[in-house]
Amino acid sequence: MSDYAADIAKYTSNINQAAVDAIVKYCGIALRNADSALVALADDKEIATVRDGFAAKKLGLAPDAAEAALKKVAEKMKGNNRKSRVTVYYLLAEASGTMGKLA
Repeated sequence: MSDYAADIAKYTSNINQAAVDAIVKYCGIALRNADSALVALADDKEIATVRDGFAAKKLGLAPDAAEAALKKVAEKMKGNNRKSRVTVYYLLAEASGTMGKLA
């Protein structure tokens, strides 16, 4: 998926393109692989990876704050079996109020 903003627009409005670009840059080569470009929010191991990786390192979130925000993201994206990593990360930043750390 290369039109990340269009996917994000399914869940929120007023897309911050600079934040999208920062997430794409952060993810880098992981987005080239179909499996690593997606996030399984029903998988505890995957949630731990997002919590301890992007949420902690890029957004500066404590584990409990990251998990609370991830629950909001999971609820918002419920019904979508193919959750784009970029979209999940964007919505995570939005839900946690840390969007400013991306752009």
